[in-house]
Amino acid sequence: MIVIVDFGSQTTHLIGRRIRDLGVKSEIVLPQDAFKSIKKLAPRGIILSGGPASVFGKEALLVDKAIFELGIPTLGICYGLEVLGQMLGGKVAPGKKKEYGPAYVRLNRTSAGKPALLFKDIPDKLRVWMSHFDQVVKLPKGMIGLGSTNAVKYAAFADEKKKIYGIMFHPEVHHTEFGQEILNNFVIKICGENPLLGTKKIEEIKDYLKKEIGEDKAVCALSGGIDSSVAAFLTYQVIGKKLTCFYVDTGMMRIGETDEVINTFKNKLKLPLVVIDGKKDFLTALKGVIDPEEKRAVIGETFIRIFEREAKKIGAKILVQGTIYPDVIESQGTKHSHKIKTHHNVGGIPEKHGFKLVEPLRMFYKDEVRKIAVESKFPPEMVTRHVFPGPGLAVRLIGEVTEKKLDILKRADAIVIEEIKRAGLYDQIWMAFAVFTGVKTTGVTGDERKYGELIAVRAIESKDTMTSDWVRLPYDVLAKISERIVTEVFEVVRVVYDITTKPPATMEWE
Repeated sequence: MIVIVDFGSQTTHLIGRRIRDLGVKSEIVLPQDAFKSIKKLAPRGIILSGGPASVFGKEALLVDKAIFELGIPTLGICYGLEVLGQMLGGKVAPGKKKEYGPAYVRLNRTSAGKPALLFKDIPDKLRVWMSHFDQVVKLPKGMIGLGSTNAVKYAAFADEKKKIYGIMFHPEVHHTEFGQEILNNFVIKICGENPLLGTKKIEEIKDYLKKEIGEDKAVCALSGGIDSSVAAFLTYQVIGKKLTCFYVDTGMMRIGETDEVINTFKNKLKLPLVVIDGKKDFLTALKGVIDPEEKRAVIGETFIRIFEREAKKIGAKILVQGTIYPDVIESQGTKHSHKIKTHHNVGGIPEKHGFKLVEPLRMFYKDEVRKIAVESKFPPEMVTRHVFPGPGLAVRLIGEVTEKKLDILKRADAIVIEEIKRAGLYDQIWMAFAVFTGVKTTGVTGDERKYGELIAVRAIESKDTMTSDWVRLPYDVLAKISERIVTEVFEVVRVVYDITTKPPATMEWE
């Protein structure tokens, strides 16, 4: 057992998932309950998560200092490192330079000339993922510095005798090199945990579905994406004909998407599918709406009302959704986390509705869901299908959603996908898409001035959606995409490429 103290990080649950990947159990507890929980659970190790607060701020989240006297190996990550620095007698101060996204850590040798056990078999320089502003500027007594970046002197430190370690970067995100090896060093080598055999995810999910649905009828909200598809497929295996899948054509889908979904679910997965035309409902509801959060709330409300209306016809009161954990945490899924954006299927759902919600994938990540799809023998094109947001193109269109803007965006987006597929890059990319920015820009066409639209192109690689990096598309591919968009989509006069990581950006523009 490893106890994780949750200070509100977007990736606290991901730490638990990485520990689970090592074959070890974990328990997430809140800072105010940490000492009591640790005494009760008697874990072999403690991990202090990251978080959005400052240790010297008015709303600082700290723990009982007695925890550090228990002799239990402890690892502080990001804010957790700052907690160690502040509470053990060091000093934390605002940094001169923020670090959000990639950075390089240079590791130091200990006084004995050997690497610290936490960094055993880890290179002296590694690319890591950062997300902080504050930093430890003075080490607590007994600690030695183990690593630094260009902006942070103490990016890692330790008191190896007490087995207390702090690292400024996030080993749990897959963009950090050797992150899982660092966690393995802590959990297995330092804490002395014994890996157990992994649990069978599919059987656990089916047991959950049997318990939650029983003999009742259920409807499943299908988007065509891998999450809702896996949720529907496993639910159908459990309750059979008592399940009806609803696919709502919102009018904000990509070109050809609805036909593709119908073909996949009726002819390949053989699921009972009802297609609902909701274009008028959504465009009417979104009229005049500009704020991204309001958009998501309106979309969530419209979806649920359509589902209520259609489910009533067949007497179903259970709604199965393909919600995954990143949807939950970004919608402020834990007590001390910050809301990044309200996902339409989490915070976007109105409090009052006529359903019992069943979310069999709520604690899983995208890559785990894809593994389940592979084990369930899904068609390969479904497993590698690019991530598409539940609200559809509404969150890739800045400003009010209108049919005219959607038409422009759909045509531009189709070109992006066509050219990436033509270059043989589609399966290597997490998702690629066009964004209608709502920015007017000057162009020249036929020797005449033209004031037209600006389209942004984004292509990113990720694994679990918690972090992402932009794809270094070949220049010739980018050139072809730009050339075709400004030529074939008459309203557009300029194309730009988004080269921002997550963090500080999100994957989608809204």
